[in-house]
Amino acid sequence: MKSLLRLVLFAALAANIFLSLAVEESGLQITLSFAAGLAALASGIGLWVLRGPRESRSGM
Repeated sequence: MKSLLRLVLFAALAANIFLSLAVEESGLQITLSFAAGLAALASGIGLWVLRGPRESRSGM
């Protein structure tokens, strides 16, 4: 599950960078960029929720 979330995270980040550089600014670019950002945030939150007990402790 974590590997799938990592794949989605990196794909969404790459898509967001590509959309900001290669596609001219329009309503479609804004919508696709929003969807890619939302996917990146959702997968990042999913990875944060699924972290193990050892990963959640800081300073130990």
